Amino acid sequence: MSTQTTSSSSGSASGYITGCLLVATPAMPDERFRRTVIYMCRHDADGALGLVVNRPVEDMTEADLYKQLEIPAAPGAEARPVILGGPVEMQRGFVLHTGDYKREETLSLADGQMGITGSLDIMRDMSAGTGPKQALLTLGHSGWGPGQLDRELIDNAWLVVPTDLDLVFGGDLGGKWGRALAKVDDRLGSDPGLMSHLSGRA
Repeated sequence: MSTQTTSSSSGSASGYITGCLLVATPAMPDERFRRTVIYMCRHDADGALGLVVNRPVEDMTEADLYKQLEIPAAPGAEARPVILGGPVEMQRGFVLHTGDYKREETLSLADGQMGITGSLDIMRDMSAGTGPKQALLTLGHSGWGPGQLDRELIDNAWLVVPTDLDLVFGGDLGGKWGRALAKVDDRLGSDPGLMSHLSGRA
């Protein structure tokens, strides 16, 4: 599958990184975020919100979630894990998806190439085969207060890379972190340990 990169760059003139991927460095001090890759849904003066895209909820498939919600499972749901989007509001569900699907409540991201929807209607549409082309079902999210993420970037806890759809929606959860690190600089090859002293900037 060819890599599709969204039009969002690694940060903007404002320094905010909405629409980019936040990648934990090997020096990440918080165990909750070690080796995580996070899609940044919002980053501004009021704080930041993102969804982890590479950490599964233990012992829960999409089919299990559909069953809990009493919605017929979408095709292939038995083989796809629910993703742990982060440690905040872990009982709340979000669907991160491609921009071909949009409802009134959908938050459009990355110049319309991505979206996030939090209603049950998107799961009903996915069940009926009328949902987005690609999607991740997540529980919880990752949140930062004003200036908090900016400080963590300065402290080299994170790296920032452009988003590509294959990396976000691909099924190889265990390989996403290494692939994201490799995007920072192709010269690093498959040795993520070399990243430990790099700045938390793209």
